[in-house]
Amino acid sequence: MVITRALMEGEVDDDGRAKRTGNSLTATTHIITVVIGAGVLALAYAMAQLGWIAGIATMIAFAVISTFTYNLVADCYRFPDPIIGKRNYTYMQAVKAYLGGTMYVFCGLVQYTKLAGITVGYTITSATSLVAIKKAICFHKEGHQAYCKFSNNPFMIGFGILQIFLSQIPNFHELTWLSTIAAITSFGYAFIASGLSLSVVISGKGQPTSITGTRIGPELSAEDKVWRVFSSLGNIALAANYSTVIFDIMDTLKSDPPENKQMKKANVMGVTAMTILFLLCSGFGYAAFGDHTPGNILTGFYEPFWLVALGNTFVVIHMVGAYQVMAQPFYRIVEMGANMVWPESDFINKEYPTKLGNIRFNFNLFRLIWRTIFVILSTILAMAMPFFNEILSLLGAIGFWPLVVFFPIQMHIRQRQIKKRTLKWCMLQLLSFMCFIVTVTAVVGSVHGISQDLHKYKVFTYRQ
Repeated sequence: MVITRALMEGEVDDDGRAKRTGNSLTATTHIITVVIGAGVLALAYAMAQLGWIAGIATMIAFAVISTFTYNLVADCYRFPDPIIGKRNYTYMQAVKAYLGGTMYVFCGLVQYTKLAGITVGYTITSATSLVAIKKAICFHKEGHQAYCKFSNNPFMIGFGILQIFLSQIPNFHELTWLSTIAAITSFGYAFIASGLSLSVVISGKGQPTSITGTRIGPELSAEDKVWRVFSSLGNIALAANYSTVIFDIMDTLKSDPPENKQMKKANVMGVTAMTILFLLCSGFGYAAFGDHTPGNILTGFYEPFWLVALGNTFVVIHMVGAYQVMAQPFYRIVEMGANMVWPESDFINKEYPTKLGNIRFNFNLFRLIWRTIFVILSTILAMAMPFFNEILSLLGAIGFWPLVVFFPIQMHIRQRQIKKRTLKWCMLQLLSFMCFIVTVTAVVGSVHGISQDLHKYKVFTYRQ
């Protein structure tokens, strides 16, 4: 009765929740904020492997495919009708509504495996940037001929200890301040990396480039070139992916005009802005370094050391927040599962009100122990395989086909009741199959790259 009265007075939406006020512009802002992340720093390397023609074409192709499939997802926010149907608040909920329980489980496995894996990638990224800061200071003081190589391990351990404390934040809703800071800093390091690259090009110190990318020769065999191209596809896929939060973004939109129409407009604007930024970052980076473009573009600069240090500091700050934004949904699903299996266990469920100085918080034994173990394991994995590009490529490849292509297409087919073997059905399945091949090649390339690196460096002794 109260909800009905509030609905009539315009205080709540049709689902009884507080009135949503978002629009296509705010959704576009969310999209851009999400995609400007660590993956941007690897795009110059990807461009160097693919070359100008294939690199630009690949980024545009990913943008076109992503826009198309994300528009399909926009129609699936409500079930069964895209305008008046029941809302789906999460990606998994939409998959369950349209495709059933089996696909729901498959979606969960992919989504949460990727979220867990990203914590490893972010640990590597933060350590890489901290080492880059130390190297920039070392070269500035000792000269560019000095031996300035440092182990990633102490920085990863320090980052892991910090994440153990932050991981005790009970839930996602208490991370707004951390997420806001992370978003601001992500723009900072993306623009610093692009600006530094552009300054090298303008000064005439840019290195030779090629329309086919890195040249085959004594330093690079034809086989390694192919593997690098495959791995680069995963780097681009990771940078262009915001599937894990698309339903969260849609759930902020007001209902008039319909959410799907607003989201489709936001997808076009967001992906267009994203692609322009990606092309600028990757193009300037490749033009600056040529065949020797580093995996993380910021690590290739040492002067002005204060600006390089600032850019890498932004990366670390972003990784601190982004780690928790990605880890909290994974924590939640594990703890919900434990609660369902052992609903009467005090160890699992009991909260102990605690006061530390002026700070009050709830303490839970299971949360403390299991989240600490998870952070330790992700840190150990990062220390064992601290290879920036290959890990990011693998994460991008794992999530691209299932979350960006397969599920959106299958939900669209079910929603529109497209009959098998019709022309439209065949074209959609062909697109899905082609993207599946791209994902497989990227996974294979990434795994091969990790394997090669593990043969080059002893585990836990990598220095950069």
